[in-house]
Amino acid sequence: MVDSIGIEVDHASSAGPEAADADASVALLQVVADPVRWAVLQRLAEQPSCVCNLQEHVPIPANLLSYHLKVLREANLVTSSRRGRWIDYALADDALDRLQAALPRAPHPKKA
Repeated sequence: MVDSIGIEVDHASSAGPEAADADASVALLQVVADPVRWAVLQRLAEQPSCVCNLQEHVPIPANLLSYHLKVLREANLVTSSRRGRWIDYALADDALDRLQAALPRAPHPKKA
């Protein structure tokens, strides 16, 4: 089977909870694989920011930036809070841990 970005994935051999975990990991990594979303995450890792400040560092149209922020919010990597008429965005508390957990790990060598 070929996934949405053209990578062949064999789901038949990996049934069960491990397959679901792998699918969730792949989905999370696909979210951050976009260069715009990666730049937004890098900026938010430094400090929370409103869209106007993000646009200074990620120079794309406001509607496109809003779309990317929506994708990051839906993946629970970014949180938002209202401050008057402004919306501030921040990296979710567990975002870095979730991204690290999504990466494949080498098996630990067995001790004799």
